[in-house]
Amino acid sequence: MTDPRYTALVQSLPATVPFVGPETQERAMGAPFVARLGANESVFGPSPKALDAMAKAASGAWMYGDPEVHDLRHALAAHHAVAPENTIVGEGIDGLLGYLVRLLVGPGDAVVTSDGAYPTFNYHVAGFGGTLHKVPYRDDHEDPDALIAKAREVDAKLIYFANPDNPMGSWHSAAVVQRMIDALPEGCVLALDEAYADTAPSDAIPPLDVTHPRVIRFRTFSKAYGLAGMRVGYGIAAAEFITSFAKIRNHFGMGRVAQAAALAALEDQDHLANTLALIGAGRDHIAEIALLNGLTPLPSATNFVTIDCRKDGDYARSVVAKLIAQGIFVRMPFIAPQDRCIRVSCAPAVALDAFAAALPRAL
Repeated sequence: MTDPRYTALVQSLPATVPFVGPETQERAMGAPFVARLGANESVFGPSPKALDAMAKAASGAWMYGDPEVHDLRHALAAHHAVAPENTIVGEGIDGLLGYLVRLLVGPGDAVVTSDGAYPTFNYHVAGFGGTLHKVPYRDDHEDPDALIAKAREVDAKLIYFANPDNPMGSWHSAAVVQRMIDALPEGCVLALDEAYADTAPSDAIPPLDVTHPRVIRFRTFSKAYGLAGMRVGYGIAAAEFITSFAKIRNHFGMGRVAQAAALAALEDQDHLANTLALIGAGRDHIAEIALLNGLTPLPSATNFVTIDCRKDGDYARSVVAKLIAQGIFVRMPFIAPQDRCIRVSCAPAVALDAFAAALPRAL
């Protein structure tokens, strides 16, 4: 019997998963987590209207979802004051990043990102044979100037940049981001990941501009809207750019229940506002816990707080392991010097109180 004839590219890649999921860790422990604070989900949950919409849509789950995602795309367009032709909906930002890389990156093509930024993007680039060029963080922020300079140096086809940032929770002002857009080299696309736009200060997000042919902005329903399990993300860009996705996207990738949930969530802006208030309170609570334990909470524009453990990566990894052993799921940045930190998601007081009780023992 012969083996499948894998491509040379696939044969060169490791069989890895960018993240070890909490479910995997629970199976290894033989018990569920007491507090799930590591995946940047909204523990506060989705809108009751979204839950109702999912329940109603479930009876029609025998049908494929609308391949044009018409209703949700039109609602998003109205919400953001753009045309429906400027929007694309996909299987979370992760799925859309995969489509974007497939559109632009072939074997050997240069792609620029930050060392320690969202690893799933790197996973897509490797899967299509691109060559990753990384620049370091500066003062716990992604470095727009360095990203642009590296893109010019290597003639990059694509830059990945998140604002606000994961895993540090830091952010740049809208003016800084706009200067980055204005400095974008010819022929280079900027993938601007704004997964945390809803939780960010108003002066961190530039106004939407769909006239630039090489900028695409990504948003999600996985964070503040509380629908991580539905996998709904969307992109906003020039109409011609959006049209190109129709060449390669999975046209039936968005299920009927997910579309209904996202549409109802978008329509319930009161629930979103309440969730944002709870996230703000959660950030304050996490910061207080950190300070009480002699640690440093970093400023955050996201639904999590990154905590500086004031030592090195080995120490932070030990803290994470000891928290997990007590049933508290948290994560940490992967790359030094940011790996001196741990990252804790905002959550209701009962979950954060469990974290507060476990943290001194972990330290």
